[in-house]
Amino acid sequence: MARAAASSAAYVLHRYDWSETSLILDLFTRDQGRITVVAKGAKRPYSQLRPALLPFQRILVAVSKPSRDETADIVTLRSAEWAGGAPMLAGAALFTGFYLNELLMKLLARGDPHALLFDAYAATLPALAAADDTLTQAALRAFEIVLLREIGLLPQLDQLTATLAPVAPAGWHALRPELGVVDSAPGEPGLSGAVLGRMQAALDDGDMADLQAACVDSLGPLKATLRALLHYHLGTPRLRTREVMIDAQQLMDLPPDRTRP
Repeated sequence: MARAAASSAAYVLHRYDWSETSLILDLFTRDQGRITVVAKGAKRPYSQLRPALLPFQRILVAVSKPSRDETADIVTLRSAEWAGGAPMLAGAALFTGFYLNELLMKLLARGDPHALLFDAYAATLPALAAADDTLTQAALRAFEIVLLREIGLLPQLDQLTATLAPVAPAGWHALRPELGVVDSAPGEPGLSGAVLGRMQAALDDGDMADLQAACVDSLGPLKATLRALLHYHLGTPRLRTREVMIDAQQLMDLPPDRTRP
C-alpha cells in the first residue's frame, strides 16, 4: 500500500532517464521543497504525465510513498497537470533558466520547504522571457538574494555585520562571504548604503518587484558580489550551466551574451 499526498504546486528542475519508459525527476514544490520522484511510464507516447513534465512550467503534482518506508528518498509521481505559467524559454533565456535550476539543485536540501523562494522563482521566470537585459539581470540578482536569505547565508543588509551599526545611506559597503556587510576598502567596488537599505526593506516586505527595482541601481557590483558569495558557498567557481552557455557561444562564434547569469 502507498500513502497518497495532496496536490502541490511544483516546477521540474531536472530529469533523468530511469528505464525505457520511465523518468526520475527533481521537483521544486511549494509545500515540500525539493523532492525526487519516479514518473513511471512518463516516456510512453500516450502517457498522461508526459505533456505536463516540462521545465519552467507550473504544474500540480500528487506523489505517494510506500507506507512500509516513510523515509524513502524517492517517491512515486501519481499525477501531474499543467497549472499555467510563463511562456516557454528559448535561446539565452533557456540557459538562464537552467542556471536558476542548477542553483536550487546544489543549494537546497531535499524535503526543506521554502514557500517564499518558490514564489520568487515563479516571479522570476517571466522576466527571463522578456527581451529586456536590465529586467533580466535585475530579476536574476533579486532571485539570488532571496535564495541566499532563505537558506540562511545572507546577512542583514542594512547593518554592519560585526557591530550591528546601521549602514550609512551615503556610505559604500562590501558584502563578503566570511565577514558579511563591511565598509568598502579604498578603490574597491561597493554597494551604497541606500541600495542595501532598499534591498533589505524589499526582503522584509516580501516584495519581489521592489527588490528587482533596488537591484537595477547597482547591477554591475551586485553581480560580482553575489557571484563571489555563491561560489564561496557552493565550494566551486564552476557552474555547468554557465560553462555550457560559454561553449555554445564559442561554437557559434558569437560575442559574449550580456544576459548570461
